[in-house]
Amino acid sequence: MLTLEKVCAGYGRMRILHDVDLHLGEGEIVALVGANGAGKTTTLRSICGQLKALSGSITFNGSPTAGRRPDQLVRDGLVHVPEDRALFGTLTVEENLRMGAWTRTPAQAAKSLAEVYELFPVLAERRTQIAQTFSGGQQQMLAIARALMAAPKLLMLDEPSTGLSPKLTWTMLEAVRRIRDNGVSVLLVEQNAKQALAIADRAYVLESGSTVLSGSGAELAGDSRVRKAYLGL
Repeated sequence: MLTLEKVCAGYGRMRILHDVDLHLGEGEIVALVGANGAGKTTTLRSICGQLKALSGSITFNGSPTAGRRPDQLVRDGLVHVPEDRALFGTLTVEENLRMGAWTRTPAQAAKSLAEVYELFPVLAERRTQIAQTFSGGQQQMLAIARALMAAPKLLMLDEPSTGLSPKLTWTMLEAVRRIRDNGVSVLLVEQNAKQALAIADRAYVLESGSTVLSGSGAELAGDSRVRKAYLGL
């Protein structure tokens, strides 16, 4: 579904990514872990078209992403939830959700709305509440639910546990697992490596803008280098 081959990218003269390789198949949760500054967010921005790759190739659903705008990729099923959530703070929950369905027909949007309310019941209970009055965890649920309104084939999540308690983090990651079980592939960027690896089918470790390790979530969780550098063990 998604393949990165020797991708290099950066900002101005500053190169952040150096020959990043990554593969994600249908029905997978793939985690991308690494320290702050390793290039995880830059990788997602390069995939979704926010940032132009300097070299290498990115392929989504069999077609190169080069030259395709972010909105075109959304229509094709590639949807990105940024770390800052980018909610419309003065709009209600349901208004935010309907904004996420801009590519869909009214009937499709209604079906997706029912599905996200089933996944996140608190959003259904508070559908008329203003988004900026939500807690951090509730805002993260809303950001993910709004992305699901676009009916993604691939959902990219950037640090969904940021600012959440350990309990809420597990709740969020369990929701990610349910999303995968419902047929949506997930690329998960997460600094909390232990929890990310626990739910990931496969994972990659980024260091200084390069992929240095890959394997199943269980394999990397048991790797001595990962345990020492990222799991605090």
